[in-house]
Amino acid sequence: MATLEVIRPGTLTLVQDTGRLGVASHGLSQGGAADMHAYCWANYLLGNPMDCAQLEITLGQASFKAHADIECALTGADMQASLDGEPVYTWKTFMMRKGQTLQLGYARSGLRAYLAVQGGIHTPSVLGSRSTVVRNQIGGVEGRPLQKGDKLPILASLVRHSPRYVPPRFIPDYDKPIELHLLASSQWDYFSPEARNQFFDNHYHVKPESDRMGCRLEGNAILGGPAGIISEGIALGAVQIPPNGQPIVLLNDRQTLGGYPKLGCVARIDLPRLAQARPGKDIRFIRGDLVSLRKAWQRFSHFFGLPY
Repeated sequence: MATLEVIRPGTLTLVQDTGRLGVASHGLSQGGAADMHAYCWANYLLGNPMDCAQLEITLGQASFKAHADIECALTGADMQASLDGEPVYTWKTFMMRKGQTLQLGYARSGLRAYLAVQGGIHTPSVLGSRSTVVRNQIGGVEGRPLQKGDKLPILASLVRHSPRYVPPRFIPDYDKPIELHLLASSQWDYFSPEARNQFFDNHYHVKPESDRMGCRLEGNAILGGPAGIISEGIALGAVQIPPNGQPIVLLNDRQTLGGYPKLGCVARIDLPRLAQARPGKDIRFIRGDLVSLRKAWQRFSHFFGLPY
């Protein structure tokens, strides 16, 4: 079996796929690619099934060596990639020949890059997914971030495709300010009208403490809501308001239960933009329309053949 060797793992490199669904009742996090837009395009370019595992590389400074000829696609953040010193561009396919090394620098825009290989990365499947969730210590390689010397098995089919690329209109501009559509939750009315208006008027900044569990935001505190609620299940994209009034948007590696009140949920179609937000990035919220946002997600999932 072909392998891809980790020469340098960078800040954080994880094996991810579409996630581990239906396991919250066991206390396990969903996991999966934080930026489904970049992830899906990478598999699409290679003709892979959408659940083929890839590498999610945060901030860059990573390198990988091919131990066979491998067709690859690199999407997401611009990490100044090069193959044996020759530039490699994102949102396109390229070939790694046996013995070649792919090097990624520090991300110039965006936060996470996705490296897909034809046939996918075949680490062991755990509960129906290869996704790494470090807090649960499952998936990927022993449930941990990749380390120097790890050799990732690949089921390469050796089918040669002509070079493929993502049409420019589908390539995000990660330097643009981010607006997220909020769908109000059943706890919306727990907050005063003043607190709700302030939430939409605020300009937030992404805090450095953000991670795959949640994007922590900083701005004028949202006060006037309940101090806590009975712990309940937490949806992907839920916007919690803890006692300090600084919102937290829950992401793929979120805990399964939480007792902070929630203003609402960020629309699923918007979460890829949030996944690429670096510390200090400006974030604003706008009120979302459920019908139009559901249709947008349905178009996305239908195009890529996602089951949800």
